[in-house]
Amino acid sequence: MHQTPGAVLERREIRHFHLFCGIGGGALGFSRGSARVGNMVATFRCLGGIDVSPAAIRDFERLVGVAGTVLDLFDRDQYRAFHGHEPPRGWRPAATADIHSAAGGERPHIVFLSAPCKGFSGLLAETKSKAEKYQALNRLTLRGVWLTLEAFQDDPPELILFENVPRIASRGRHLLDEIIALLRAYGYAVAETTHDCGQLGGLAQSRKRFLLVARHQEKVPPFLYEPPKRTLRAVGDRLGRMPLPGDLRAGPMHRVPMLRWQTWVRLAFVEAGSDWRSLNKLAVADGMLRDFALIPAHPWQRGVLGVRAWQDPSGTIAGASRPGNGAFSVADPRIDGHDRSAQLGVRPWTEPAPVVTGKMFVGGGPHAVADPRHHGPAKHSNEFRIIPWTGAGASVTGTHGTGQCVADPRPTNRRQFENIYRVTGWDRFARTVIGRTQPSDGAMFVADPRVDERRSGAHGVLTWEQPGGTVAGESLPSNGAFAVADPRPRLDGPEGSDYATAGHFGVVHWNAPSGAMSSAAGHDNGRWSVADPRPVLPAATDRLVAVIRSLDGTWHRPFTTYELAGLQSLVEPEEQLELDGISDADWRERIGNAVPPDAAKAIANTMGTTLLLAWSGTTFMLSSMPIWVRSAAVALSVDQRRGIE
Repeated sequence: MHQTPGAVLERREIRHFHLFCGIGGGALGFSRGSARVGNMVATFRCLGGIDVSPAAIRDFERLVGVAGTVLDLFDRDQYRAFHGHEPPRGWRPAATADIHSAAGGERPHIVFLSAPCKGFSGLLAETKSKAEKYQALNRLTLRGVWLTLEAFQDDPPELILFENVPRIASRGRHLLDEIIALLRAYGYAVAETTHDCGQLGGLAQSRKRFLLVARHQEKVPPFLYEPPKRTLRAVGDRLGRMPLPGDLRAGPMHRVPMLRWQTWVRLAFVEAGSDWRSLNKLAVADGMLRDFALIPAHPWQRGVLGVRAWQDPSGTIAGASRPGNGAFSVADPRIDGHDRSAQLGVRPWTEPAPVVTGKMFVGGGPHAVADPRHHGPAKHSNEFRIIPWTGAGASVTGTHGTGQCVADPRPTNRRQFENIYRVTGWDRFARTVIGRTQPSDGAMFVADPRVDERRSGAHGVLTWEQPGGTVAGESLPSNGAFAVADPRPRLDGPEGSDYATAGHFGVVHWNAPSGAMSSAAGHDNGRWSVADPRPVLPAATDRLVAVIRSLDGTWHRPFTTYELAGLQSLVEPEEQLELDGISDADWRERIGNAVPPDAAKAIANTMGTTLLLAWSGTTFMLSSMPIWVRSAAVALSVDQRRGIE
């Protein structure tokens, strides 16, 4: 709008109030809003918020800086249906006086309701959503709107916004119809729409939401224009500014969740951008991965079978520079023939295809394409989904088991696990032969069934009553039956007995001291072995934090609670965030329920402009911006069901 030179700015206050406010993400965004029309400038002020959770209200007060109110908005029937018992002594249903009190006795211009969405969410099974418990929770939407309208009926709010999950339009259709009828009865024009919080706030996540917008017809004549859409950011743009998980500088919310060992292994094999269905591509034999093994980040002989990048320098040339004892191989990009003859080649989406021939099959050249058009997984099947570092995050929800992992290219250097002392089956192929073929280096044993055929009597033990075998030059236990089952030794014999004191093949407890070290200490001439309780690999159900370098060279790990707050724009990467309590599960639920402040700010900016236009007497404004949701172009100026006013 044109500003008259030298004119004095007129500041107008826009007051906003929040029901079901949670930790205050929406209120924080609205308080950051700004708008200007000519010489008129808007400033936003929060009157307060209402929520049933004391912890959420404490977070609300910490984030927004305004007093909140702990208030149960259930009526008695809803309370009984949801909790399964009568309310406690002294409980009473909320009344309009409670709404007035929570708003500090002032009248808001904008009321924002973000009612509980659990009963409408697709994460809840259809049959379970019909239970009386969740139906009572769903009815809070209607009760919240009714209490608001009754509380301020003498001086109605100019705008009312009702936000929820998109599935409310189907599962809660009957409730929405009642809400719309109620709003019309109080003089409001109503529009239903949807929006993506990620696009409105320029977030690194896509978060689809339902929005019902109500405009008081007498107070607000102008159109409400759609907030400008912004490009979704890559998840790495946001997380890359944060320290690595576990860094104490970011506070206790930046710790990696302790997952089961089997979950870590599964995450490592999920392809970035995909989900648990990647695991179907793995070959499993006898309960183990056939084609893969876990190795430490720094094996004992570093660089064994290593391959140098074409642009990297070579290591020092030694007398035994072989692939089996170092990084003495190179990734040579010079393919024999021209570069379009590679079998099983895949063309990038942005490059042209090769010549179309009569024999264009996948195995005969680069006749496949990396198609980025993801048709979307089946509903609720994105468990174990990995988000690429350069992709946008999925919607942050209170449940972090679905699609909340990222392919982090910043793996730390930590030891992992080898398949030491593994025995290969006689009918299976051997593992790669390396420079160190010792049992502790890998699967260097074989289960040979030919003991009786080829090595007759090896490690044989004769009974006391049998004659001995022929005494040869190498009469050793490993090449014949040169041992005897002697019934005479007494392990509890008198002191001085060799069997009682020498401890041949003895094993020392982990919590016991070792014997005196001798120059000839060996496992077969004393107690020189130990019962080590440290397992080679964790049990499948052990909970721990593991760093496994995945096939794409990144660390597939879940988001930390601090990162989820960052994706929701509740905290900047360079800042710290503290929420009430010490439970990650509680923090995640409250963060997932929050409205992203950056998205709320974008909505506040647009609505502030609309209110300034109304207060300045302007009923129409030309703008290149689309009216909020073209399919509902009447938005706030026209009632969708009654036609033009």
